[in-house]
Amino acid sequence: MSTTGASADPLAALGALPGVAESVESVRKAVDRVYGHRVMRRRSNAVTSEAALRGARGSAALSGADWELEEVRRRSDFGADDEARVVGAALRLTAEAGQLLSIWRQSPLRVLARLHLVAAATGGDEVGRPRQAGERADEPLVELPLPDADEVAGRLEGLAQLIIAGSEAPALVTAAVVHGELLALRPFTTCNGLVARAAERIVLIGSGLDPKAICPAEVGHAELGRASYLAALDGYVSGTPEGMAAWIAHCGRAVELGVRESTAVCEALQRGAA
Repeated sequence: MSTTGASADPLAALGALPGVAESVESVRKAVDRVYGHRVMRRRSNAVTSEAALRGARGSAALSGADWELEEVRRRSDFGADDEARVVGAALRLTAEAGQLLSIWRQSPLRVLARLHLVAAATGGDEVGRPRQAGERADEPLVELPLPDADEVAGRLEGLAQLIIAGSEAPALVTAAVVHGELLALRPFTTCNGLVARAAERIVLIGSGLDPKAICPAEVGHAELGRASYLAALDGYVSGTPEGMAAWIAHCGRAVELGVRESTAVCEALQRGAA
């Protein structure tokens, strides 16, 4: 992560970039609206479950397994082929994220290792730890230059210290930085996109912005499309104020589209159609 100028709280400095406050406010209003829906008073657990399923489906789509929602819903075997394994990993990560909220602020690197272990679901010695010298990252969606193992280790430690120290930055800013940094680094040999989006979910939930996990940003990222996702990521990697602000705004739009999805779920539940 790059920021311009010195700051004791670099995440808060990003929150002051032009246009970011507007994105933060727009997301907050959207989240407040869906939390105020009458269905949330009676059936919030059903909305949470549906949001988890749709979020996992969206994350898997960005990692190359673009299945219809009903296919994700009905399948029970997720080991048959590469796409099925990606969908299975996304579902496991979504379920696991809620179990790691209390650990995140104290030990974010431990949480990231656990997320990779859950996603990879194999016994290789490369699972659950950052890449070592000479190891590559299998992340075909992201074609940016791959940082070496030393850079990965240093930047992960820096990210962890930011999380542990805490920040006055809005949740959207912190979530966007965690997501962008993990995509830029691709710290694991596999499943980096899935892990990055799960970490974003953890920040949004754990921060209190979306405590019931009903605003799946993964849905929005998928709806905005791969090209938009990668263009915004280029802005993050550039480290310029404009690029960073564009990435944060992109993540904000993704959350708002997740809110729209869950609002539709609320409406369907209210009609008795879901």
